[in-house]
Amino acid sequence: MNASFGHGLRPLWGLEEGMRFLNHGSYGATPKSVLAAQQAWRDRMEAQPVRFFSAEMPHALRAAARVLAEFLGTSGDRLVFVDNATTAVNTVLHSFPWQPGDELVLLRHAYPAVANAVRFAAERYGVTVRTVAVPLPLRDERQLVESLAATLTPRTRLAVIDHVSAPLSLVYPVEALVKRCRERGVRVLVDGAHAPGMLPLDLEKIGADWYTGNCHKWLYSPKGSAFLWAASEAQEMLHPLVISLHLGEGFTAEFDWTGTKDVTPWLAVPEGVEFLRSLGPEAARRYMHQLAVGAAKMLAQAWGTDLPVPEGMLAAMASVPLPDAKDRTLTDARRLHDRLWEHHRIEVPVQCIDGRLWVRISGQVYNQPEDYAPLADGALEELRRL
Repeated sequence: MNASFGHGLRPLWGLEEGMRFLNHGSYGATPKSVLAAQQAWRDRMEAQPVRFFSAEMPHALRAAARVLAEFLGTSGDRLVFVDNATTAVNTVLHSFPWQPGDELVLLRHAYPAVANAVRFAAERYGVTVRTVAVPLPLRDERQLVESLAATLTPRTRLAVIDHVSAPLSLVYPVEALVKRCRERGVRVLVDGAHAPGMLPLDLEKIGADWYTGNCHKWLYSPKGSAFLWAASEAQEMLHPLVISLHLGEGFTAEFDWTGTKDVTPWLAVPEGVEFLRSLGPEAARRYMHQLAVGAAKMLAQAWGTDLPVPEGMLAAMASVPLPDAKDRTLTDARRLHDRLWEHHRIEVPVQCIDGRLWVRISGQVYNQPEDYAPLADGALEELRRL
């Protein structure tokens, strides 16, 4: 592994001392330099608020969008900022021209907030939700593509596809999935909440109608920074969830202003992009992948379980099942998480998937292999006490 990564970088963050932070995937952790850039924007905003919002902010937002767009392989006029990926998903769902009897396809193990948004929209607009099975253990990407193809029907209007499954840490073959949908005349929204920074992205190449991703996770930006990308032909139908001053004036104008708010998380995104570039994106991704996969193998061996997906379908996160035959609940998962924190100072997500407890680890440039070793024994110890 690259010797330039590891604990030597941890002082670049304000992470609490004495804990093992194995959960970059939930909320990220913003480097101090990026927070400083955000504060500089905040100071500028408060120095002369009228000038800032009326004269400076519109140009600054578009400049920040161009920096992010260039990093993501697209152009700034196809990208707007939103607070988070869940907001973007809701935006597309409530802008879509649904007709009663339409069908919407969702992959199983979607992020719970996205699944709830889909369910709510389906009930409101009279849409049927069809779920794509994700077979576990998974042998290869073809199983997923075939499972999606078997779920599409002539009534399917929209497919919501994860790029990285939050529960399973699985990197989906989005280009192949999008292509299959396109062949059937189905429009596609990709939920790429974890992907920006974790994976090399070329949004134009993916071929979706809409793509959303968070910047506060693997792109090192402040909380409240995410984007919604729309292909040119998919922009006209979109409107923000809050309709404000610029209705009908175009995609970027409507989304850039939905009312007075603190836009400094968005304006600091270029600093997050620059932070990743300073690390070397390819080297950082390689380090995080090797770290996550190596730790997952170690945990699986210690627990006598198996990784449910091929290594090549993982990136900087990995989900590992615990050796527990009991029918577990979300309450059990929360209790185990809390005990790992209280007794071992390990911050790691514990999930309940199909009645079984799983631990999801993240690999970040400030982690090292020895960060994960205490989790192997600690989880077994606390599991016995549940």
